[in-house]
Amino acid sequence: MKLSILRRRSAFWTRTVLSAALVLTLTAPAVQATAVPPASTAPAAATAAAKPLTTENAAAFLKQFFSSDAVKAQLSGAVVVVVKDGKTVIEEGFGFADKAAKSKVDPDKTVFRLASVSKTFTATAAMQLVEQGKLDLKADFQTYTGSMAFDNPFGVPVTVGDLLTHTTGFRIQDPLPEDINQDFTTKVSIEDYVVKHMPPVVRKPGTSYMYDNFASLLLGLVVEKASGMPYEQYMEKHVFAPLKMDSSGFLLEGKLKDNLATAYDATGKEVDLYNVTPTVMPHGGMLSTGDDVAKFMTAFLNGGAVDNNRILKEDTVKSMEEYRSTIHPLLPNTTYGFEAPFQLPGAGSSSKIITKAGDLIGFSSYMFLIPEQNTGVFIGYNQQSALRELFYPAFIQTFFPQYAAPVKLDAYKPMSAEALKAFTGYYADLRMKSLVSTVSVQNGALMINDALLGSRKLIQVDDNLFTDELTGKFTGFTMKDDGGSAYLKEPYLNPFSYGQKGPDGVGYADVPASHPYATPVQMLQSLGYLTNDATLSFQPEAGVTRAQYVRLMMESSGLKGSTTGKQAFPDLQGHPDAAYIQQAVEIGMIEGTASGEFQPDRVISRQEAAVMVWRAYNKQYPDKLFEKVKLSGTTDKWAVPAVKMAVALGLYGPDFKPDAKGAMDYKSKAALSKKENAAILYALFTNPINQIVSQLSAQAGDGGK
Repeated sequence: MKLSILRRRSAFWTRTVLSAALVLTLTAPAVQATAVPPASTAPAAATAAAKPLTTENAAAFLKQFFSSDAVKAQLSGAVVVVVKDGKTVIEEGFGFADKAAKSKVDPDKTVFRLASVSKTFTATAAMQLVEQGKLDLKADFQTYTGSMAFDNPFGVPVTVGDLLTHTTGFRIQDPLPEDINQDFTTKVSIEDYVVKHMPPVVRKPGTSYMYDNFASLLLGLVVEKASGMPYEQYMEKHVFAPLKMDSSGFLLEGKLKDNLATAYDATGKEVDLYNVTPTVMPHGGMLSTGDDVAKFMTAFLNGGAVDNNRILKEDTVKSMEEYRSTIHPLLPNTTYGFEAPFQLPGAGSSSKIITKAGDLIGFSSYMFLIPEQNTGVFIGYNQQSALRELFYPAFIQTFFPQYAAPVKLDAYKPMSAEALKAFTGYYADLRMKSLVSTVSVQNGALMINDALLGSRKLIQVDDNLFTDELTGKFTGFTMKDDGGSAYLKEPYLNPFSYGQKGPDGVGYADVPASHPYATPVQMLQSLGYLTNDATLSFQPEAGVTRAQYVRLMMESSGLKGSTTGKQAFPDLQGHPDAAYIQQAVEIGMIEGTASGEFQPDRVISRQEAAVMVWRAYNKQYPDKLFEKVKLSGTTDKWAVPAVKMAVALGLYGPDFKPDAKGAMDYKSKAALSKKENAAILYALFTNPINQIVSQLSAQAGDGGK
């Protein structure tokens, strides 16, 4: 089985860094272009016989799974617990909680950071308060927190229900890099953090799905205010204590700290112990063991109670199992506290399964429940990897293959090529702004393109639902009242948010539709990086300053300016783009000039611009990958590797062509013009970078033949 995209998970903490292309090239291994028949026409695959979920079969499955080379390569330590019919089927640890000490994972003792699985427990607390009449899901959240300062131009309040279903319409406000720190003494309250970082509402509440860390943080504050208790005390008294979850909490202290597994990065290198801000994080700070999570799953699947201890009413449990946000029945989004499972090719995301994934530096987790089978599974591990993406389909296909079987849809007459134009446009992911899908109609078929998977056909199988010919997974669209599309959900790249369609770019007075650079300019207008006004002049031949280049690169990556207050160069004092330039310094994109200044208002050369992008890539791709690229013209020696990479990846405009010998004159020392800057960004958004790199790697591997 292919590894799916690790970073496409709407990870609680992991932040993609740098340019549009880097966001994509850091995400996943290359995907082989294997065509998959559309769900409506593919023959129903023979469903493998399900194995009974017994302790013996579960043990055999886990032994085989964790013995595979693919899993061993990604494992430091892991815990797996499975419950069914009110009993624990199996609890088992694998690998090491601490490799240096050679201490093994113990399901009863080893503590893991649950990361975003914490959100399910926060939702449980909120639903308890709903039961008590202390919360109303339809009420403005400010009914409980008090009035808060933030923009909401839509005249529709953000409700408690919106917080639970990630449909707030907030601008993305993920935790900041400084929220992971080694400060174990400073205490920051939930309320203080929320007030300081409150985001504006930028989409009508209730209309779109974007996995929303801040919403769950805010929900924790709502729990505090509605209950009259500090959040962590409420959780201890009303969730953990009734279930005898004695090794769970939100404060890194005592036995939770002593028994915390050591964290490891993707290479297996140890990560230093860290603290989080705010000190108690309802959206991602819970600490627990596999055994304690098993107690919660058992209670939830048993209608909210274990023995005489009840944490939820049966009707409340059922309401939390129901998907409240969906783009199509085969592509559900969220319930009150849970999210859709990984989409399986041809089968979609089963609405019969509810899940919660979590990621924090060095820790990942996945809890999935199948209520109609009275079964719950939890896997937690202490190394950044795609382990759960391997585990979930393997478990489902072994014990419950009916949920992986290709869905049978009624025969559907596809729309005409003219009608398909309603879906066309540029869609920017709401969470990863630099993840852009281009949808077009070519030769009568709907096509989708992005910089990770490249171009492929979308085959219509239902109203507003298509099968991706490459991945075999479904892509869905929402439509506006005027018949045009508003959002898409492309679950292979990012199942945790929609892509929002931008308005059609209208060009400029000096960049009409016939201009050779019209397409990149119009794309940037559609995505909001350039003013979308055809009466204005663009001045396509004008030069781009170093500061302008950096700022647009940062903005198109979804990165904000640095908040450290530092300035790496003396000539940035008072400059409007200083924070963006400092951010580029902090992520290694800029190293300055020989004079020790940045010279922000000097026009940047093409080779300087290439070097900045190259610094984003050079840890991913060795220079030798591009060494056979042929250059003509003049390029300074220090810029040659960067310019070769830029040529190989197609980071140039339509009027650059190789000569008869295949060499490209990149015009390295010339000023970077506005039109060429637009072309570079367009290429970063649309060129199939992974495919290009895979082809270069293959050529390098066989001597370039």
